[in-house]
This record gives sequence, C-alpha cells and structure tokens, in this order.
Amino acid sequence: MADTTPPTPAEAAREPIDVIDTREEFLAALDAVAAGTGPIAIDAERASGYRYSQRAYLIQLHREGTGTLLFDPPAIGRFDELNDLIRDEEWVLHAASQDLPSLREVGLNPTRIFDTELGARLAGMARVGLGAALEELLGITLAKAHSAADWSTRPLPQPWLVYAALDVDLLVELRDAIAALLEEQGKTEIASQEFAAVLDKQPKPELADPWRRLSGLHSLKTPRGFAIARALWLARDEYARGVDTSPGRLLPDASIVVAAQAAPASKHELAGLKTFTGRASRSELERWWRAIESGTTTDDLPPLRVSDGSLPPARVWSDRNPEADRRLRLARASITELSTELTIPVERLLTPEILRRVAWAPPEPLTVDAVVEFLADAGARPWQVAATAQVIVGAFVEAAQTTEDTAPPAS
Repeated sequence: MADTTPPTPAEAAREPIDVIDTREEFLAALDAVAAGTGPIAIDAERASGYRYSQRAYLIQLHREGTGTLLFDPPAIGRFDELNDLIRDEEWVLHAASQDLPSLREVGLNPTRIFDTELGARLAGMARVGLGAALEELLGITLAKAHSAADWSTRPLPQPWLVYAALDVDLLVELRDAIAALLEEQGKTEIASQEFAAVLDKQPKPELADPWRRLSGLHSLKTPRGFAIARALWLARDEYARGVDTSPGRLLPDASIVVAAQAAPASKHELAGLKTFTGRASRSELERWWRAIESGTTTDDLPPLRVSDGSLPPARVWSDRNPEADRRLRLARASITELSTELTIPVERLLTPEILRRVAWAPPEPLTVDAVVEFLADAGARPWQVAATAQVIVGAFVEAAQTTEDTAPPAS
C-alpha cells in the first residue's frame, strides 16, 4: 500500500535526489567528500523483515562543504577508498550499534564515533528516536514514513530517497546540541567511553542451537516435537538464505510450532493444516514435508532444556541462592536511586548482567577494591566502575547484616 503521509516542509523542499550506483560515480564522489570539513554524518538502510541478510542497501553521507550523498552498496561493492579518506574523522551515527555491522561489511570502519541516540540517553532525554530528538533540540519535525520500507527495492522511489537524505542532513547539528547537553551535565567523558565501547563491542557468538529461539517453542512438550521443529527451522533457514528472504516471511515461527505439535502423518495432512501459513507454506510443501519426515524419524532427539552456563533467572534466586537474591535486590534498588540522581538510564549505569554476576558470586573478601576489579574484568567501563563499586559494596554489606539479623539463634 502506498504511503499517504504528507511530507513535512523540510521534506517537500528537497531537490530530486540521485543515487550513486556505479564505481566510476563512487570514485568521483571522493573528491566532494575530501573537499568537505568536519564530522561525517552517516547512516545505512537495510531491508530487515524482507531479506535474510542484514546488508546495507543504501548508505547516506553528509558533511559540511560536501552536502548529502547517497550510495547504492550492492551496485558499488566495497567502500575501502572512502574509508581510507574518512577513517580518522569523527563519524556521527544515530543508534550506531545497528548500522556498524552493515557498514563494516562493505569496508567502512570508523575509529571515532558520536552516537546521537546513545548521547541523548546519557543526557537523560525522555525520547531518543531521531525524529523526537530533532524536534526537541532543533525544533525540526520529520515524518518517519519509510522507516520500515523494503530498501532492497530498485529503483528506490524518490520519497524514500528524500526520507533517507534527511536522516543525515541534520545529524551533525543534532550532535552539537547533544554534545552541549552532555557538557553542561558533566558527562562528556562518560559519553566518550560509551561511544568507544560501542566501537569495540564484539559480535555475539552464534548460538549452538539457534533454532531454540523459535517463538512459541516452549509450547512443545516432547523431544520429538522439538526434533520436528528443529528440522523445519533448519529447512527454512537454508531456503531463506538461498533466496535472501526473511525466514518469517516464508514460514512464520507459529507455523513451524503448529506443524511440530500436529506431527502430520502425510504431506496431504500437512497441507490440510489451516494454521500452517506463510508465503512458501504451499509452494515449498515438499521441502517442509521432508523436514517433518526427518524430525519424525531421527534418533537424535534434542533435550527440552539445555544449560548455556548462564546464571539462573532472578525470579528463582530466592529459592536457589537466598543470599544472592538479597544482594541483588538491595544493589538494584541502590543503583536505581543513583540512576535517578545522575539522570542516566539504569541499564547504562551498569548492565543488569554484570550486576547479576557480582551479586551471585561476589569477590571474597568483600572490599571496594575487589569489586572494582570484578566489575572491570566483567567489562564495565571505568566511569561505571567509579560510580557503582562503592554503592554495590554498601548494598552487599546491608544484605549480609539482614541475613544475620534474621538467622535463627544458635542452639
């Protein structure tokens, strides 16, 4: 369905935009980038929900003196020459962690960034989306009409290109406004450490059993049901990768779970399941039936539960480790209070995972220096360690005293 959202004045004023989609045009554009000055505003558009890959289908760049350039990555290929030119400049991105993997895939790898979304969070802004931040700090309204578009579409419609260009046109101005807020609040160094952490963050290792992320898998109660679901997931993943289409568009998770629950005895019975839906549910019926046959006959039955070495969920701590539960509850309350005092989101003050780890098995003896070392080893940034180590020790000491006060008297 066509988007009927009226353009804002800023959008309506845009000149028609051309996309750089040849190597020759790309190399020629480097002169324009080199002639510019100051930070590099950059953004990437993917086709999440439409394509299997997370590749960039459009890259937007803006720089003072350069203007705004839009590039077609599938047509251009590698961007190494551009990276060599701008690598050591500050790159301004909004929600950098979302764009960096797809930028790096084409050879764009910054050494210094300013993340306007993260900076807005650290500054205590209630709304940190690009449109909301621009409206609050610069008084400019953008219609986010095409954020969920299929950016693999070719040719890209002109309204989409206008939307994409506006994503970077004002990004440096927004960066300056957020930097001023951070400076006023004494958070410039905090932001610098957080931006560096985003750059240094390593991708998560692939799960040993990625099929266990199936939505609704918990409704299956038998290893055989799990085996069928696994076989269907693997068949869908292989097909989706081959046709570069989002797996859920071909066969939704709910259809896999339905088929695993029903365990149909024939291809005809599978086709008769009305709730077995999806774009490829019938066109690839033979593929799904082969997967069900494999899951039904295999002797390799997966366990219903596996241990990944992580801590148990906090909701069961009161039974499994009551002392740790008291430590976590008191430390969480203290850090939440500190978060309010510093106007920094609690999850930015210290990640919940690190807090759980130190609460489950704190260092012994319990000292501030020992907790400082624990937090640093766990990956907390220096500013986080400095802000929370003493608070955590205080909460743990209080938890220990509470335990002693409620302990039954010695016989």
